[in-house]
Amino acid sequence: MGEFEVHRVRFFGLVPAGVRCLACQPRGPRLALARTDGAVEVYNFAVNYFQEKVIPGHDSRSVEALCWAAGDRLFGAGLNGEVTEYDLARLCAARSIDGCGGPIWSMAANSNGTQLAIGCEDGSVKLFQVVPGGIEFERNLDRRKGRILCLSWHPSDTHIAAGSIDTLRVLDVSSGQTVQRIMVNYHTQKAKRECIVWSIAFLSSGTIVTSDSFGRVQFWDREQETLLESHTVSTSAVLSLAVSEEEDSIIVGTSTGATYQFQLLPVKAGSLQKRWVRTKPFQHHTHDVRAVAHSSTALISGGLDAQLVIRPLMEKMQKKGYDAVLRKFTFPHRRLVSCARKARLLLFQFSQHLELWRLGSTDETGKDGEVLPLCRMPEHLVQLKSKGPEHIYCSSVSPCGSWVAYSTASRFHLYRVQYEGNGVSVKKVPKMPKLLLPAYQLQFSSDSSSLFVASARGSVHVLQLLEPGGCKHQHRLRPPSGSPEAVYLLASSADGHWVAAVSGDWAIHIYNLKCFKHHCSVPTYNCAVTAVAIHPVTNNLVIAYSDQQLFEFSIPKKQYTAWSRTVQSCGLHRMWLERDSPITHITFNPKNPSHILLHDIYMFCVLDKSLPLPDNSALLMNQGTLKQLPETARKRQLHAFKICKKFQPLLFADLLDENCLVMVERPIIDIKTQLPLPIQQKKFGT
Repeated sequence: MGEFEVHRVRFFGLVPAGVRCLACQPRGPRLALARTDGAVEVYNFAVNYFQEKVIPGHDSRSVEALCWAAGDRLFGAGLNGEVTEYDLARLCAARSIDGCGGPIWSMAANSNGTQLAIGCEDGSVKLFQVVPGGIEFERNLDRRKGRILCLSWHPSDTHIAAGSIDTLRVLDVSSGQTVQRIMVNYHTQKAKRECIVWSIAFLSSGTIVTSDSFGRVQFWDREQETLLESHTVSTSAVLSLAVSEEEDSIIVGTSTGATYQFQLLPVKAGSLQKRWVRTKPFQHHTHDVRAVAHSSTALISGGLDAQLVIRPLMEKMQKKGYDAVLRKFTFPHRRLVSCARKARLLLFQFSQHLELWRLGSTDETGKDGEVLPLCRMPEHLVQLKSKGPEHIYCSSVSPCGSWVAYSTASRFHLYRVQYEGNGVSVKKVPKMPKLLLPAYQLQFSSDSSSLFVASARGSVHVLQLLEPGGCKHQHRLRPPSGSPEAVYLLASSADGHWVAAVSGDWAIHIYNLKCFKHHCSVPTYNCAVTAVAIHPVTNNLVIAYSDQQLFEFSIPKKQYTAWSRTVQSCGLHRMWLERDSPITHITFNPKNPSHILLHDIYMFCVLDKSLPLPDNSALLMNQGTLKQLPETARKRQLHAFKICKKFQPLLFADLLDENCLVMVERPIIDIKTQLPLPIQQKKFGT
C-alpha cells in the first residue's frame, strides 16, 4: 500500500438526527424516511439500498408522517399544520396546503393513492383528494375531542380507524360518521393513567391492531367492539407498528429500543384456526424506535439513535446471499467534509452552520503504526452560521483555502477568507449572480479560479472567481437532451479542461470548459452513481456505482479504458461486491498514477491498476497477512486491492500530498454520549 503520514481527525462533532417516520412505496422499490430535524431521505432498495435523494430540513417544518400516493408522489405532514408535497426531482418542498385543524399528527393514503386522510390536533379527520399538481380539500369527517395520533385505512377504502388518547374510533368514509368507538384502557388496572394509542393498523378481516403507551399490542374485533388478543411486549410504550402486505406479519417498535415481530400462525399443525404469536425480538437500537416499516422481504426500523436498520426476512429469501444480510445505516451516503489540500484545511458541514479547521502538524518521524506528537494542535478558525430556518444543502472550500461557499434552499453564499498572521478575516461576496436555487453540489476548480454549481434540470453553473473578492457568471452547462433531475455529483479535471456532472436519473454528462459545450455522455448503467473523480494525468473518469462496480472512462477518447473492460470481463472479488456501504469519495496519488484511492464508511482502499485483480479464492483484505509473509510468498499473494479497516466510521479521506493522508472519523460512541439517556432495562442477575 505504501507508507503515508496520516492525520487522524476525530473532532468533527456531527450528531445525525433521529428517525421520526418511515414509508415504504406501495409496490415500488423506495423507502422514504423523515428525521427529527425535518430532513427527508429516499432509499432505493433496487440499487443496493442507496440513499439516492436527500431534502434538507427546515426549522419550521417538522415531519410527523410520510406517505406515498398516486404511485411515486411523496407527501409529508407535521406540527406546522401543513400537508407538503415533495419534488423528488428538484429535491425541495414543491407545495404546501394548510390542514386547518392545527398540528397534524398522522396521515395515511387509501389503497389506490387517490385520497389522503390526516389526523389533527383538534380531533378532526380530514380528507384530501390527490390531483395533478397538488391536493384539494374534500371534506371533514366526524370530529371528536382528543388529537388524532394515528390513522389507518381499511383495504376496501370504506372505513378509517383512528387512534387517540384512551380511545380508538372507526369512521365511515361515505357518511363521515363515527360508527364504532372503543375504550382501549377499559380492561386494564392502570386506567387512572391515560392510555395513548401510538399506532394503528386496519386489517382486511376487520381486525384492528393497536400499540399503546402501556406497552401492549392489542387486536380488536371491529364489529363486536371486543378485545380479541392482548400482548404486553414492553414495560414502556410501544411507539410504532407496521403490517406486511399479506397481513401475516407485524413489526412493532418500543421506547426501549427493542423491536418485535408477530406472525399469524396455525394454533396446531394442519389447523385452519390461526392466532398472532410474538416470534422474534430484536435489540438493534439504543433509544426510542419511533418508526417501523414492513417491506415484502425485510423488517425496517428507525430510532432516535439515528440508525436505520434493515433486517431481511430469511423465509422470504430465495437463496442465502448478499440480500440476506442485516444492514445498519447511520451516516449519509454523501460527503459532509471538504478539504483545502494546499492550505491543509477542513470544512465541516452541519445542518445550520459550517466549521473551518486547520490541521495540526508534527516535526517527528516514526515507524509504521506509531502515533507522533503534535508540535501544533488543530485549530478551529471560523464558524459560519446560516441565518433563517433553512438547513444547508451543500458546501465547499477551495483548494487554496481562500474561498468558502454554501447553499440553502433559497440562498447561495460565497465568502472570501484571508489569513493574516494568527488572525482570520471572512468577508461575504456581495451581489452574487442569480442562480437556479438550491445548489445541490459545489466544486472548486483545482486552481481555485472557478466554482461549479450543480443545479436543477441537469444544469451546471460556472462562476469565475475574481480578486480581491467577487465572482462573475460565465456559463450555464446543460445536457443536450435535457433532464428533469437535479445534478448531485460533480468532478473537475486538474488541467481545467473538463467537468463531469451526475444527475438524479444516473446520467453522466461531460463538458468541455474551453468552449463550454457538451463533450459526451458515459454509456448508461442501470445503477446509482455514488462517487466520481477525474484522474489528474490521464483525464480518465473513475466511477463508483451503488452495486460496488467500478468503471474507468477515457474522456478524450469517449470510451471505456482497457483496464475497465478487463474489470468487467474478469469481475470484481465477491467480498468487494458484497459490501453494503457505498464508495463516497475517490482521489488519486500523483506520485503513482496507477493508484486509485477510495473509501466507504468502513474501509480505505488503494487500488493499484498495475497489479492483477484478485479472484474469489484470494484473500481480499490481506494487508495484515502480507506483512507476516517472507518476500517470495508475499509476491505470490499480491493483488490490486490494498484495504485498510483501521479507521471507522470513516466519513472522509483525502490525499493532502503524495505522502500525507487525512482521515475524518466519527466514532459511534461519541454520538451516543450526546444523545439523551435511554430508558434503562433491568437485566437478569443485576
